[in-house]
Amino acid sequence: MKKYVQVILLGVLFTVLTGTGLAQNETEDAKAFQQALEQDGFTVQEGELGYFDFLGLYEEGVLPSAYGNNPTTKYLIYFVPPAPGYEVDEGISQITSTLGVKENTTPFWNLGPDEAVVFVGRTPPECRYLSYDNFIMHRTFGDEKRWLFANIADTINNLVIKTEGTPNGSSGNPFNQTTIIVITADKGIDQRIRAAAQSAGYSDDIINTQVLPSVMLNMGVENDSDTFASFVRPALFNDTQAGDDYLNNTSAAVFRITPNETVELDPYDYPELRVRGTGQTEFNLLDDLEELRIAILDRYNESNATELPTSQGVPTGSDAIQRGINGVGPTNDAVYLWSANQTASSPTPPFFDTSQYYPFLQDPEITLGNDSNEFIIVYGVNHAATGKATYSNFCIYGVDAWNGVRAITDADFSGSAEEYLPDNPNAKYLYVYKLARNCTEEDPYCYEVPYGQGAYGIELDQPLFIAWRAYLENETKTGPSYSEIVYDRAIKFDPKDSGNVSSES
Repeated sequence: MKKYVQVILLGVLFTVLTGTGLAQNETEDAKAFQQALEQDGFTVQEGELGYFDFLGLYEEGVLPSAYGNNPTTKYLIYFVPPAPGYEVDEGISQITSTLGVKENTTPFWNLGPDEAVVFVGRTPPECRYLSYDNFIMHRTFGDEKRWLFANIADTINNLVIKTEGTPNGSSGNPFNQTTIIVITADKGIDQRIRAAAQSAGYSDDIINTQVLPSVMLNMGVENDSDTFASFVRPALFNDTQAGDDYLNNTSAAVFRITPNETVELDPYDYPELRVRGTGQTEFNLLDDLEELRIAILDRYNESNATELPTSQGVPTGSDAIQRGINGVGPTNDAVYLWSANQTASSPTPPFFDTSQYYPFLQDPEITLGNDSNEFIIVYGVNHAATGKATYSNFCIYGVDAWNGVRAITDADFSGSAEEYLPDNPNAKYLYVYKLARNCTEEDPYCYEVPYGQGAYGIELDQPLFIAWRAYLENETKTGPSYSEIVYDRAIKFDPKDSGNVSSES
């Protein structure tokens, strides 16, 4: 029976890998890898890497929120089979059936302290930013199962990943390259998987380990164990068609690996983190930013201006885990700002409970009508231009569902501040962008915010907020430091006869 199951698994693996465009030798290596794992006493179950469409799942009513999706990123996620003898939760199976991925797999999975999840295949094609990141999705507190969505440690990103193009993490080309990523809590399991990979022809120089540190996690496969998710974040493909082809036909496989016999555990410690900050700040641009602010207010002086507060947005993953609150999917590779007064400070309801889902957003409550004189000006420092980020963006969200309908990136900023500050040489490091319901030819740097489109728009009377992200400082290979960036800003303009009070502070 065991030999029959192995044959079936190998046949399925061959079909999947050849169907996704892997070369013949890569298919053979993957088959040999699986055989080596099975010969070493592991049960190998095949999952899938698939596109996780936050907006689409919210629109279909499968998710209660879009969870602050970043529209710049087409999220991929590991769909992992349950542990042998277990079944996928009925509520979660609705996600997989809606997305049309492999049956009896789940995007949110438990993992035993002696198990592993392994990615083997090609990385996405060239893009501005790429990372593989692990999250705690649920944790049980007494009788309550909370949704945490908190990252666990550092990512494997395009500056550190080990691939055939960047062996042992050296400089080179990390895109469209073969790599292996092992997710496990145990050193011994990691070593056995690496040995099996090498016997199948893979170099140890392309194998990455993402540690699940048992010291802060509840490992196991029972209902009160933590559940995890592993996301792949490719952002801003150089070739959009190549990016779409990868998303729709991914050249990769995902395996759940379980030892057939009890092993002596040798758990990993919490991994050392990359340190944010270089000591170089953007604060020399504060005078220029103030000059830009005044120029914006002067241009629109016939309108009421409400300057929105900017503050640090979502908590860090370690903060969310320790406090048992909703982390809203952060990564160590980014800083997050938003036009709200306060970050998350209290537990949020379980996964499928929609009541008061994000209770920590405070006034001012901002909406955007379709009056031509009602709009939002977003402005600030272009963090990519200053070298503090690989890319940066801002996005408009509906408060009710945290549905991000469009992100404006630094690629859209070029030249936007010069018309306000024509004689200022530092204008190239700044940007200005308008959000409105109706843009004109006189507003080349303007985005028309849609409405009447369900999850893909924000209604005229729906409260909204702005969120900013700045990803990956090259020098540190992690996110920039909050203490070294100048916060982005936003101003809401309304007709003076609207009854709103100006607050030009």
